[in-house]
Amino acid sequence: MSRNWVVVPTRLPLVIRRCHGCASQRFRASGKFRVNANHKLIDAWLLALCTGCGETIKLTLFERVAVRSVRPELLDRLHDNDLGLTAELLQDPLVWRRNRIALDWDGAWRLDTGEPDQPAGEAIEVSVHFAAPVPVRPVRLIADGFGFSRAEVAGLLAEGSLVSAVRLTGRLSGDFTFTLKR
Repeated sequence: MSRNWVVVPTRLPLVIRRCHGCASQRFRASGKFRVNANHKLIDAWLLALCTGCGETIKLTLFERVAVRSVRPELLDRLHDNDLGLTAELLQDPLVWRRNRIALDWDGAWRLDTGEPDQPAGEAIEVSVHFAAPVPVRPVRLIADGFGFSRAEVAGLLAEGSLVSAVRLTGRLSGDFTFTLKR
């Protein structure tokens, strides 16, 4: 028997960065952009709001770039405050490094399994697809998907009843497949 599971984002992740106004370390992307042009050069930022005090920070997308080097469709999306562009840019490792941020995906995704029933006495092959690169522990996905405790999943791994071509003990954000033998 085979099943398909999908990890689906439910909202944008929170940005982890220290707030200068309060003790909070979480920011919510506002979905708004600020674009500033100075002669032939352009700057663009993504605005984020502190979850504690509401202070606004600017996440640099590009600085002092020639206007001609920016694709017109990207410029239009920036001016239109495109929420899809916000999601794309928050998943870009270059934006993370440039702004020294990390993302907090807690509570920002759900697992769609399709079938809520418990596995019977046969082997089940499950293919997990990620709709967005959400870093989650496969052990948590398996526990949530089948209604097991994490200790039960760890026991299944130890006894060899749960096998996969990828390591199931760390975090993954890409598609993988596993087999549960019962």
